[in-house]
Amino acid sequence: MNDMLLHSAFVALGSNLAEPEMQIKQAFAALAQLPQTRLSAQSACYRSAPLGYAAQPDFINAVARIETGLAPHDLLQSLLGIERTFGRVRDFRNAPRTLDLDLLLYGDLIFHEPGLTLPHPRMHERAFVLLPLVEIAPDCMIPGKGRAADWLARASHQAITRVA
Repeated sequence: MNDMLLHSAFVALGSNLAEPEMQIKQAFAALAQLPQTRLSAQSACYRSAPLGYAAQPDFINAVARIETGLAPHDLLQSLLGIERTFGRVRDFRNAPRTLDLDLLLYGDLIFHEPGLTLPHPRMHERAFVLLPLVEIAPDCMIPGKGRAADWLARASHQAITRVA
């Protein structure tokens, strides 16, 4: 992996089914096993209320930083494969899930095509993404939006609690 060009990317992890904290810990390990990829940082776990469909358990969320030689679409396909391995079923939008992996940032790439938008289009509005992101990358910039920490201050009304 030393001689290939590595890109820094951030992945949001979320779970609210089947022992969510365990799902997140195992998902960090699965990210570390991706080809041409190494896990370079992982946040603590945070608890947050569901958005959209509210009649479901709270979520456990975290963020990982990876260094990867995978292209954005290949990385996304790998993330979807991990979700499937963890039993992810997409019954309806915002449904409960064993594991949700969202590609948040891929270097400073701004990109949009069907199935993949970078940066993630709603990441700057969500405390459950921003707080763990700023924990592991305090100076993180969201391309086209600015500092993640500034967006976190704007989302301070959203309840999120660090899990002990």
